[in-house]
Amino acid sequence: MTLQQLTYLVTVAECGNITDAAERLFLSQPSLSAAIHNLEKEMGVTAFVRSNKGVTVTQEGEELLSFARMLLEQADIMQEHFGVGKKRVPKFCVSCQHYSFAVNAFVEVVKEYDADQYGFILRETQTGEIIDDVASGKSELGLLYLSESNETVLSKLLRKSELVFEELFTAAPHVFINKDHPLADRKCITLDELKPYPYLIFEQGDRNSFYFSEEVFSVSERKKNIRVRDRATLFNLLIGLNGYTVCSGVIDENLNGKDIIAVPLADENEMKIGYIVHQKNRISRLGTTYLKALEKYLDPKEEPGRECLHMRQE
Repeated sequence: MTLQQLTYLVTVAECGNITDAAERLFLSQPSLSAAIHNLEKEMGVTAFVRSNKGVTVTQEGEELLSFARMLLEQADIMQEHFGVGKKRVPKFCVSCQHYSFAVNAFVEVVKEYDADQYGFILRETQTGEIIDDVASGKSELGLLYLSESNETVLSKLLRKSELVFEELFTAAPHVFINKDHPLADRKCITLDELKPYPYLIFEQGDRNSFYFSEEVFSVSERKKNIRVRDRATLFNLLIGLNGYTVCSGVIDENLNGKDIIAVPLADENEMKIGYIVHQKNRISRLGTTYLKALEKYLDPKEEPGRECLHMRQE
């Protein structure tokens, strides 16, 4: 077993097929396939199931990948300490729902990591894809929420995928509206008051069930519904149509603009926002740095000047 073989293994898992991995590694496909096969033979495992559509990581492959990533990271630490050898380009990927604090924490990681080269990925995506990304190893961490309406279904899916949910904080639902909205002066907004306005929600692809929704009240019936795919479109519609959405209440003026405000929703439901990680994986240095950055942006005491509302319904 060599570090090169481990690099090949991780790259194939990230790409999902031999062709793209070989291209990224500047290798021929037969050479890469042979290297992976030799590693599997040496370790006595089958890391991937091959098909015409690509490769799928097996259960024992996930375990092997966890050790491979850990060993490659330790090799990086050794090279940094002794200052010799060619360092591996650091990589880190996190998948998340559309949270401003997730973006801010990612920025902190990029700024803190002093390197000439890196390959970092932040995926603001659908809930089902977040789970798939972490389960397949494409992302080390995934950020989402659990609530009374989705916890039973999502927890079962997480267990099936061998994923663990770790809670970061609990939030009371807030209504995101524009500062000139007719309800903007309210200290608290009720669901009945929201009925005349368009309800904006993030589209969830093939899994549009309310269990996968980013919005805690998607199960409720509304006459005006608009689905969107990205944050910019949602905020434009909040302003242009006097629409609204329901989220955690954590808002960042730098990312969301001064025109968007968060007002507490009159409801007893709670959102448990946290991260998911594969139960067999150890969190990397970059992952640990990211989680520490999240704590910074989720604790008002750490940064009193930030535009962040984290209030609970009285």
